[in-house]
Amino acid sequence: MLSKLLAIKNLRRGKIGIIPTDTIYGLVGQALLKTTVKRIYDVRQRTPDKPLIVLISALDDLKLFGIKVDLKTKVILEKYWPGTVSIILPCKYQKFHYLHRGTGGLAFRLPANELLREILLQTGPLVAPSANPEGQEPAINLAEARKYFGDKIDFYYGSGKLQSPPSTLIKIVKGKVEVLREGAVKI
Repeated sequence: MLSKLLAIKNLRRGKIGIIPTDTIYGLVGQALLKTTVKRIYDVRQRTPDKPLIVLISALDDLKLFGIKVDLKTKVILEKYWPGTVSIILPCKYQKFHYLHRGTGGLAFRLPANELLREILLQTGPLVAPSANPEGQEPAINLAEARKYFGDKIDFYYGSGKLQSPPSTLIKIVKGKVEVLREGAVKI
């Protein structure tokens, strides 16, 4: 089985792989590497205009995407993070078009899972769609992920079964929370 250290090294080098997230297995790669993100879209056969969720290790990571958080928004973020709530924040910068796909926003999640946060601290932000081709059920273990992706990806890390609802997806509009997808957390 692949070690955590080797998974981190692979991610730092721009590789893509399967790792357990705080909800389900994810197909992950460096969020700040455009070619890595493109490869995930290709391998996953994802609709090109659908943005991906970005996992971060701390609120400060938002600055990497040019996102400044006002006090009202910070209070909301701290209410749900760390946790299994993904929050869409405005990001209209053209240089991040490969992430936001013209939507003007990016969904971020600061996971509560300690192991995942350890990985994120060493790799930086990761895009993390579920481990499945678009339209298929998310893989609940590495064996299912291997059936989906085989050698199209660089590594598989983790063990056991992960079967949880996806993250809850919210958007903050004028200081109020708008639920876009009910998931692991009821709001």
